Amino acid sequence: MSQKRSAFTLVELLVVIAIIGVLVALLLPAVQFARESARRMQCGNNMRQFGVAMHMYHDTMKVLPAGIGSKSMSTHAYLLPFMEYSNVHRLIDFSQSSSHANNAVARGTTVPVFNCPSDRPDQLMKGWAGTNYRACQGSGILFGGTLQTDPSKPDYGVPIPNGVFYNGSWTSMGMITDGTSQTAAFSEHIRGDSDQTMANERMDTFKPGTQPKTPDQAFLDCKNVNWQDISKQGVSDVGIPWLEGYHSTTLYYHVGGPNSRSCMYPSNRIMTSANSNHPNGVNMMLCDGSVRFVATSINLETWRRLGSKDGNEVISLESF
Repeated sequence: MSQKRSAFTLVELLVVIAIIGVLVALLLPAVQFARESARRMQCGNNMRQFGVAMHMYHDTMKVLPAGIGSKSMSTHAYLLPFMEYSNVHRLIDFSQSSSHANNAVARGTTVPVFNCPSDRPDQLMKGWAGTNYRACQGSGILFGGTLQTDPSKPDYGVPIPNGVFYNGSWTSMGMITDGTSQTAAFSEHIRGDSDQTMANERMDTFKPGTQPKTPDQAFLDCKNVNWQDISKQGVSDVGIPWLEGYHSTTLYYHVGGPNSRSCMYPSNRIMTSANSNHPNGVNMMLCDGSVRFVATSINLETWRRLGSKDGNEVISLESF
């Protein structure tokens, strides 16, 4: 007597494959979400190290490092010894400019805590190591810390930076009269591709060609620029090198909201915005060292108030 062997039919196999496909489709977004949550948490932890270093530097020097220090050195360069990177700090020749040959090794040295894991790996564009973390210059558009008093000059009447970090700032905690828990210190920006022949709306800094006098006008002009027009591309070396203090490398502004475009204008006017690869927002560190995730949808006026250190604004911490 023959025995009949049991086996799956073709229809049953197809049903099983279909069920597996559905389960994978359901689980994959959850896995990706969990991975991004972990990356965002690590990114926030990196930023907290900036907060600890910032306060240790202030305890030692009685001021915070300048947004752009002597010889165009970045805030990051001054914070290195307080982040357990004294070995990298020793590579820097502070008597020479950040672009000098003496600083080539430092410019090309990757500092892991300077980079967010949600961005692509630091590819050492032009031999330069980058950063995703930027110091806050404020909610104004003037690049620099000197008020123009000559009415014949283009920057006459444009207020000087009102944030904690800018060219030659050396701000003390006592100067942050809005309160350290109400004032932004650092946020994020994805790194550029160093390719002037290809435009990327979120990586690059653009040139609308206008001369705005106010943050509102700068924001509107940047919003309306045709970013796909290569002639409007200003800077693609975004976030590199971390050694150089500059508006497109280590500083950002509270002119446009999180994840808005970044633009530069003649003469000496900038609005480099905070952005990230995290869904729907950016990490931001306040001057008290705390880190918050700020939604892209935050009210623009609230965002601008956070950028100012001494505007006498009152901000509800529940509003962002």
